[in-house]
Amino acid sequence: MSHEKIDLLTDVLQRERALCRWDNEGGAGVSEPQMDPTLFDDRVPSPSSDAKACVVSCTPSASADLVFLLDVDNTLLDNDRFAADLRVRLEQTFGAAESVRYWTIYAELRKQLGYADYLATLQAFRIGLDDDPDLLQMSSFLLDYPFAERLYPRALEAIGHLRRLGLTAVLSDGDVVFQPRKIQQSGIWDAIEGRVLIYLHKERMLGAMQQRFPARHYVMIDDKAQLLAAMKLVLGDKLTTVFVRQGHYAVEAAHKTIDPLPDRVIERIGDLCDHDLDWFTGLPQEHA
Repeated sequence: MSHEKIDLLTDVLQRERALCRWDNEGGAGVSEPQMDPTLFDDRVPSPSSDAKACVVSCTPSASADLVFLLDVDNTLLDNDRFAADLRVRLEQTFGAAESVRYWTIYAELRKQLGYADYLATLQAFRIGLDDDPDLLQMSSFLLDYPFAERLYPRALEAIGHLRRLGLTAVLSDGDVVFQPRKIQQSGIWDAIEGRVLIYLHKERMLGAMQQRFPARHYVMIDDKAQLLAAMKLVLGDKLTTVFVRQGHYAVEAAHKTIDPLPDRVIERIGDLCDHDLDWFTGLPQEHA
């Protein structure tokens, strides 16, 4: 294992211990239903305050007419495929029972911390497996996972197209180590010129987002219709919501009441390349 990976895992341990101390001292707990190990949901209610943003990797920008905000998981890249690959790797390496144990730990940490943390789960998973040489390879699997191969078709092209229409930025949820590394490994970080915001609950951090990227109008592009609705209720006509029908959240949305409905709906992230400025900023359209 390289020194870089050892340092990353050490940082994870220190961060999780610090967060656990915060929760024990003042964080309010929440109840959560038992997780189905076959579902790999990267967002859960946080037990902490909204101010606990994981990372803000950008400096405030000058005011712009239009800012495009892009989600990452299942919007720009196929995170469902990553989770499926991780499950297969765990089952092949350690067996079905140990795979279930990993995802059980994963669910418990999500409940405690308020977000998905694959690396912290691996640290806890090592208990009882310290003499298993395959355990060390799992960190390489996570940290070196080829996320660039999981980009949806034309995802980077779509970012380039939006950059010609306005300012682009990532607005994502996640932890402070693995989520930014995923964005870097995939090529999204460079494509968006490092304008990356990662929070525990981005829909609750719209004030902070606007301070970072002041603009007359915003466009939020996401695969979670309910999250888009929550953001629309806060920003109103200042926000155009674009729902991307990709991933398991999009499938679930078909069976839920979404109010308000997204302003725009596309089937694939690459479809953004086919639309001009008026499509993003004009009046709401009929929904398919």
